[in-house]
Amino acid sequence: MKTLRNYIGGQWCEAEATGLLDVEDPGTGAAIARVPLSTEAELDRAVASARAGFETWRSMPVSGRVGPLFKLAELLKQHSEAIARGLSEEMGKSLPDARAELKRTIENTEVACGMPTMIQGDNLMDAASEIDGEVIRLPIGVFAAIVPFNFPSMVPFWFLPYAVAAGNAFVLKCSEQVPITSQLQFELIDQCGFPPGVLNLINGDKTIAEAICGHAGIDRVSFVGSSAVARVVAESCARHGKRCQALGSAKNYLVVMNDAKMDEVVRNMLTSCLGCAGQRCMAASAIACVGDDVYAETVARFTEAAKGAVVGYPLDERYGQTDVVGPVISAGAQARIESLIQAGVDEGATLMLDGRGVVVAGHEGGHFVGPTVLSDVTPGMAVERTEIFGPVVIIMKFGTLDEAIAAINRHEYGNGASIYTQNGYWARKFKMETQAGMIGINVGIPAPIAPLPFGGMKGSIFGDIKGQSKEVVNFFTERKIITERYWRED
Repeated sequence: MKTLRNYIGGQWCEAEATGLLDVEDPGTGAAIARVPLSTEAELDRAVASARAGFETWRSMPVSGRVGPLFKLAELLKQHSEAIARGLSEEMGKSLPDARAELKRTIENTEVACGMPTMIQGDNLMDAASEIDGEVIRLPIGVFAAIVPFNFPSMVPFWFLPYAVAAGNAFVLKCSEQVPITSQLQFELIDQCGFPPGVLNLINGDKTIAEAICGHAGIDRVSFVGSSAVARVVAESCARHGKRCQALGSAKNYLVVMNDAKMDEVVRNMLTSCLGCAGQRCMAASAIACVGDDVYAETVARFTEAAKGAVVGYPLDERYGQTDVVGPVISAGAQARIESLIQAGVDEGATLMLDGRGVVVAGHEGGHFVGPTVLSDVTPGMAVERTEIFGPVVIIMKFGTLDEAIAAINRHEYGNGASIYTQNGYWARKFKMETQAGMIGINVGIPAPIAPLPFGGMKGSIFGDIKGQSKEVVNFFTERKIITERYWRED
């Protein structure tokens, strides 16, 4: 069984490690690789390599810095199917979902190739009498990213291409649960002509993550994960005098109004709620129905549709292009999800569809949870407060749109929210008043495309720095403001 390696200084290397973890196929429970638990000394080596690489990379013209990214985008396109299949195997999402993730990975790389435009400064001529003002953006140094298991391809590329195109060096700490995707992508990066040290990959667990936040040689940190850990990362970075991006948890609502096109809505909600087995920060996990009739119809129709969802091993060729509900990431995740389902029942929710105990023939060792629907949920229940991160959907009833918006706004998290309506007044009210960073109108997954920023509000983000797009350039550069004038020479 293959033991994964680190990529430091432009070279693949055997990790200095305290031990090895099995990388598991969550659909079978079988080990498919081993990942090293790198030491802090190994991180020191990666950071030293990055700092050395930065000294030459920073002075390269920006047009030269995006050259390797153009090559990388093309290589990702050529190898996207192989990477998608590997991603599906180690993470468990369906092939259509994995392919969509690769598409967004490529989009972010292509957007970062526009850095010659995005990094441009600003000028104010005659700011005062014969005095001009200028803002320039300069690279900073070494950046690091700590990324989650659920999007092992896309999430690193919210940061990596922008950081290096802006002139920085980069260290990626991938999730120890899904490290194979990063290995495959760094094999392509190795072919693109980046100078040694500009891009580095280190494997490890929370020991390395904690060391990154406090490392004197790392200037800024990007993080995506749960809000509990995002808070710790933000606090640690603050103590050590470095800025960070820290994106956290979500509880995304879908609001259904009485004029919603229900045939379209139910199909759309299924994809939003059950895609990636609910293991994505943009997954809708709460349906808010406005009115008794809307509630009754939604509960009946969504439950019936969810019963028809296919639970299965995502690489089973029998499913073809079916967007199956695959396994959750681990036995621990499965146990946690099932315990929250029971907590909902214990608190008075009605279990319309129970996904516990699902067994997929031929994959009895997999960690499967089937679609689960809980109705009669009220604000404050554990299943309403908690990001379950599984294919579990709660359905709630409200008397008015104002009440639904108020419930969303009271929630700790504010990542995304959507409304289904044909009424422009309701749609505008929702997008203006709902406290969520990403809003959808008749769109179940309001995840912005790569040219637009990605991020939530309230407890879903710590700080105000979102991911991807030209907006992130200010995080990866230092703005220097210059005021100048010249006197005539005699």
